[in-house]
Amino acid sequence: MEPAVVFVYKIETNDYLTVSRFLDGGSLETYELNHPEEFNTFTHEESHPLFGRGYFIQQNDTYKMTKFINKQIQKHRVINDGPIHIVSTESAAGTIRYSIDRPRKVLAFSEFFSFGPLWKLDREEGQAYRNEWLFDNINMEFQDDYENEMRFANTLLEIEDIEEGVPIYIWVGNNTLEQIGVRFILQLLSGKANAVFLINSAVLYQKLINHHLPIYHTSQMTPDHIKLIFEQGKNSHPLSLEDREQYVREWKSLAQSKGVLRLWRNNEISSVSENHYDSLIIQIIKKIHREQVHKDFIRASKVIGEMLEQMMEEFVSDSFLEYRIRYLIYNGVLELKGVPKSMRHYSVKLR
Repeated sequence: MEPAVVFVYKIETNDYLTVSRFLDGGSLETYELNHPEEFNTFTHEESHPLFGRGYFIQQNDTYKMTKFINKQIQKHRVINDGPIHIVSTESAAGTIRYSIDRPRKVLAFSEFFSFGPLWKLDREEGQAYRNEWLFDNINMEFQDDYENEMRFANTLLEIEDIEEGVPIYIWVGNNTLEQIGVRFILQLLSGKANAVFLINSAVLYQKLINHHLPIYHTSQMTPDHIKLIFEQGKNSHPLSLEDREQYVREWKSLAQSKGVLRLWRNNEISSVSENHYDSLIIQIIKKIHREQVHKDFIRASKVIGEMLEQMMEEFVSDSFLEYRIRYLIYNGVLELKGVPKSMRHYSVKLR
């Protein structure tokens, strides 16, 4: 990293690292060289690491180091040869891992595909563009700047590692996030000839479990629901080549746009203006003001909570709604009290 400084990391895992796992685990040692040219013949077994002092590593360099280490892991890791389940949310992945018997591997994305640019997202250029937009606009609570990027990159590596011949089950609900996710996943799988089975959890839930109370998201299912749905869904026919190609065409259409908000309407993904929810934010604040004795500040988290209660079918991210509240503050529509580092830390009222 420096002209005469060498970092040596001992890889002791078959799993891809995130930045936090890299910093918290494993063995990292620092060595100093007398001259940069010594690096060509350097071996850590014949050298002595620094003891009692070290070097500060910038976050960007830590991210680069973690990506490099993951590439080395990919070269040597033992690949799972059981069925692969892919889902668009970490919460749904957790339930699937608990519900379905081994051998199996469950992959998930930590992204909210319903908002943020999708432009060229299957390429590094598009990933960098999306990450910059998220960094500039979205409060990612409790996470380092590079944690989401690393998790996303690792899921791409996991999909790349899928061996030929193993069945792939993609779980999807009737909501924007998962419907975009299934199209993105099939784009990533377009070079693989594996049998791909699409399990629509929302459709099977209504068919097998409750005809009267629809559920829209895989993450809403209990382990018993997931187990039953999989037992029924796994025996369906795999997606045809024509169906897979249609999903990929739809992904390519989405990936041409730099729009940042999409909705699932009438079984189609529709792009809408990013100010789509601004009028509802204002309506909710007006409603709360009417309930107050005196017009006073309202915690941003309360505004968002009331909005989400009205929008269960759309499954909008609270992070995106919080971004729009800040936008209304910056543009003079709302008055601010507190520091907008998260929805819990500030309050708003209409001017």
